[in-house]
Amino acid sequence: MDTETALEFVKQGTTLLLLDVPQYTLIGIDTQMFSSGPNFKGLKMIPPGIHFIYYSSSNRDGREFSPIVGFFINANPSQIIVRIWDQKEERLVRLSEEEEERYSNAVKRLEFDKQLGPYTLSQYGEWKNLSNYITKDTIEKLEPIGGEISVVCESDMVGKFSKTAMDKALAEQLKNSKFSIPEDTSQKRVCYYTTIPRVVKQKGLCGKDLSNLNLDKTQLLESILMKEYGGDEDALLAELQFAFIAFLMGQSLEAFVQWKLLLSLLFGCTESPLYSRSRLFTKFIKVVYYQLQFGFQRDRKDASAVPEGVSLLDESWLSSDSFLHHLCKVNTFYITGFLFSGVGSSGG
Repeated sequence: MDTETALEFVKQGTTLLLLDVPQYTLIGIDTQMFSSGPNFKGLKMIPPGIHFIYYSSSNRDGREFSPIVGFFINANPSQIIVRIWDQKEERLVRLSEEEEERYSNAVKRLEFDKQLGPYTLSQYGEWKNLSNYITKDTIEKLEPIGGEISVVCESDMVGKFSKTAMDKALAEQLKNSKFSIPEDTSQKRVCYYTTIPRVVKQKGLCGKDLSNLNLDKTQLLESILMKEYGGDEDALLAELQFAFIAFLMGQSLEAFVQWKLLLSLLFGCTESPLYSRSRLFTKFIKVVYYQLQFGFQRDRKDASAVPEGVSLLDESWLSSDSFLHHLCKVNTFYITGFLFSGVGSSGG
């Protein structure tokens, strides 16, 4: 990229100025993760739109890491977002309006340019595949008070992991020293996810009718779509993407539970995919395809920046007791039919 083109990207893109970040802190944006060096001051050339910022502080030698904290942003062209590291709380915080304006003007004068890492534009297509349904409205509806998503704020979630060996392994992984969860429930700030019933219950129905409702969740899907999403199919897919990103990149247990519930709801439908909601399911399978494609890929260029224990998707997710294995086995007809239609060859 020539100097003139790069300068234009710097001016038109969003800049994320991160002040006083300690060395070895993990900083992530979308599908990219970095280990901060002594001169690191943030990121530049960020394309306008939805992004997920996440970070994890480390000890002095960069071997032990605190729980990840993440937040979504809706970046505007030429916007400058400023955060400063709070040493006591070990997190990024906002500045006063006056200070933020002063630093923003310094960014516009390119005073920090050499200390800002460029957003890897070649990975932007991959991020769009994971987040294309998420909008500003999605973030405002789902994000917790304060906007920060972290397993630290979900102290009551770990006990809910008791269904399968895979679920228990995930809970144990997040309970270890690198992801220690304090008992202080006053910190609880959770996302406002849509309530998805695990079992359909309806008064006045006989056992056979209730069984049919739970075997085919088409009626439940229709009810949730109209009541919670105003009939907007894309809003449901946006929540599915939001939960996946918050889980995989933000390490949120709550997000994992919601992602699992939404997958179970959609994969639990037998009539909708073929008749009333075929367009929704075409988009849904594509969303899941890109999620699993990204989650299971190996040999990533930025893998060296990721500490052992951060990646949560591995072969155990396809073991016989995994909910994904069960759902995919039950719905092989829909999945294989859609994949053979061409989505597998179009992915980034």
